[in-house]
Amino acid sequence: MKGFKEFLMRGNLIELAVAFIMGSLFAAVVKAFTDLILDLIGRALPLNGEAFSSVVIGGITIGPFLSAIVTFVLTAFVVYFAIVKPYEIYNNRHKKDEPAVQSTDEILAEIRDLLAEGRAKN
Repeated sequence: MKGFKEFLMRGNLIELAVAFIMGSLFAAVVKAFTDLILDLIGRALPLNGEAFSSVVIGGITIGPFLSAIVTFVLTAFVVYFAIVKPYEIYNNRHKKDEPAVQSTDEILAEIRDLLAEGRAKN
């Protein structure tokens, strides 16, 4: 039982559970927003009172595909401007300057120069 309790209380498992719950709630909000936008688009187009998802062009029903595209674009838009961009801004404001790490070539050149100086002194 102790191992199971430790497994459940791991930080990454709890964070993953919270992310999953927030993701599902976020999906519901985006779905409602997308339905609103699709309804507005449907009212703007001459669909004779039909739903946007029932759009047919040339005998082919393309409404569900158009709905999926609009949903994808709106979701990407909201994720970028509501999550990614604020996260980048936060990280840039609170970024700690990391010490410069020398590459292997730079270290080897420094060793070479030090050895050359040592030989020149002798």
